[in-house]
Amino acid sequence: MNQASDLPTTPLDESRVPLLEIVDHLDAMVAYWDADRRCVFANAAYVDWFGKTREQILGHTLLELLGPPLYAMNLPYIDAAFRGDKQVFEREIPLPGGGTRHSLATYTPRWVDGRVAGIFVHVADVTPLKRAQEELRIAREQAEKQAAHDPLTGLPNRLLLHETIERAMAAAKRTQECLALVSIDIDHFKTVNDSHGHAAGDRLLVELATRLRHSLRASDTVFRVGGDEFVALLPDVGSGAKAQALADRVLHAAREPLVLGSSTITPSVSIGVAMLPPEGGTAEALLLAADRALYQAKHHGRDTLAVSP
Repeated sequence: MNQASDLPTTPLDESRVPLLEIVDHLDAMVAYWDADRRCVFANAAYVDWFGKTREQILGHTLLELLGPPLYAMNLPYIDAAFRGDKQVFEREIPLPGGGTRHSLATYTPRWVDGRVAGIFVHVADVTPLKRAQEELRIAREQAEKQAAHDPLTGLPNRLLLHETIERAMAAAKRTQECLALVSIDIDHFKTVNDSHGHAAGDRLLVELATRLRHSLRASDTVFRVGGDEFVALLPDVGSGAKAQALADRVLHAAREPLVLGSSTITPSVSIGVAMLPPEGGTAEALLLAADRALYQAKHHGRDTLAVSP
C-alpha cells in the first residue's frame, strides 16, 4: 500500500507553478477527486472535454459532472477505486455538441494513513485510434470481399464456393431438405469475344449474371467460377423436378436477345444439374456430378440441360 501526504491546501510557491503548467498542457484528462467524490483539481483538457469552466467542475461531485446515466455506467469503477483497487478501462464520453469520444480511463487510489483519501483520474483520448481501427476493419472487410467476389459481375467467386456448398450441405442433412448444384456455361463465348471484342464479352457476362439472379430465388447463390462458367447453389429446393424447373428458367432467360453495339445476339447456355444424394457426400463430389451433367448437355448440342443420375 502506497502512502502519500495530503494535497496542499495553501497557495503553491512559484517553484511548483511550472509543474502545474505541464499538467495543464497535457493532451489527456487529469483530475483529482477527494473522499467525498468532489473535484479538487482538473487540468485544461478535463475542462475542455466536458465543455465547462473550472468553476463549474471544481468542488462539484462526479455525479454532478457526469450526470446520472454516465455516472451509473462508471459507478462500478469509481466504487472499486475508492475501495483501493486501481481501475483501467475504456469508456465513451458524450460531447456537449453531439458525438462521442472514446477514452482509456485510469482511476488510481490515493492512500493516506491507511485509507483512500481520493482518486487520481487520467483519461486519454483514444478516438483517433478507434477511428483508425474502424477504418482498418472496413478496409479489411472490403479487401476480403473483393478477394472473394468477381470484380466484373459482383458475384462471389471460387474462393467462397466450397465453403458455401459445405455449409448448405450440412444444413440440408440436418433438415432433410433437397439441395441442388447447377453448373452453367455460356455457349460459344469465344466466338462472341472474337467477333464483337472483349468489351462485348464482358457485357454478356454481366448481363447473364443479372439474368441468373433474376431467374433464381433470393435464397439461391450464383457464383462466377471461371471465364464463362457459373455455378448456382439451390438450397431447400424441394425435389429434383423443382431444381430442373429452376434450371429451365435459366435456359429461357439466357435466350433473350442482347444488343452488343450494332449487333444483336441470342445467347444460350448449357446446364448440368446435380442433386445432393440422400446419403450425403462432399462438396467436391457434388461439383463433379454437376460438371458431368454439364458435359452431357454440351454433348447433346448445347442450349439444353442435363441432370446427373
